[in-house]
Amino acid sequence: MSKHLGALFGLKFNPFSITIPVEACLSTPRLEHFFWRVENLTSEGGFAIVTGEPGMGKSISLRLLSEQIQSIPDLSVSLLSRSQSSLSDFYREIGEIFGATLSPSNRWRATKLLRERWKAHIDQSLWRPVLIVDEAQEMKTEVLNELRLLCSSKLDSQRLLTVVLGGDARLLDRLRKAELLSLGSRLRARLVLGPASPDELLVLLNHVLTKAGNCQLITATVKNTLCQHSLGNPRILMNHCQELLDS
Repeated sequence: MSKHLGALFGLKFNPFSITIPVEACLSTPRLEHFFWRVENLTSEGGFAIVTGEPGMGKSISLRLLSEQIQSIPDLSVSLLSRSQSSLSDFYREIGEIFGATLSPSNRWRATKLLRERWKAHIDQSLWRPVLIVDEAQEMKTEVLNELRLLCSSKLDSQRLLTVVLGGDARLLDRLRKAELLSLGSRLRARLVLGPASPDELLVLLNHVLTKAGNCQLITATVKNTLCQHSLGNPRILMNHCQELLDS
């Protein structure tokens, strides 16, 4: 949003943009419960998952989760930026994330170095490092299985990493297939995001407008109309609002 439009409407930021500050995002009791479960998971490690159709708020939920658990002293929270990577690129990126120069051609040494880094973090902080992966439905099967094997040791009795996967329904479908069934059975915390009711969308809209500095930007009648015609999808609602703002 331009400074001119911000001054014209009395807004501190564009409330309908995907780049809104994380403190302006709405956290519901259901989200808070999931965040609490992931916080507990960091003491033992394991896998958590956030799923939902496009526009239902997966990425926002992961941003809120990241912000909340980063407040835990000494806990390492990282984001895997290229979920679609090949196995070699996955090792290169995860090595860079955790400060280890890895050779994809020598996976034994790469595994050894990563596990040493994670064990050192656990010994120092008592927390398992957290790795967040958005758009995880794009991850290759071999990468998902490698990640599962990489973060477990001592015959799977010790977990060295906390992994949070975010993706659409395709991810759940893949985890039910034989080649990924072992990973699917290890999911310890789940959050499934479905369509929101018009009332829930109205709460969301009022929240972001208030945070942006002008709750009266849209009249009550128009707000209700927008919420009724957004198919329960927060992204569609925000796109409609942006069109009004631009017109």
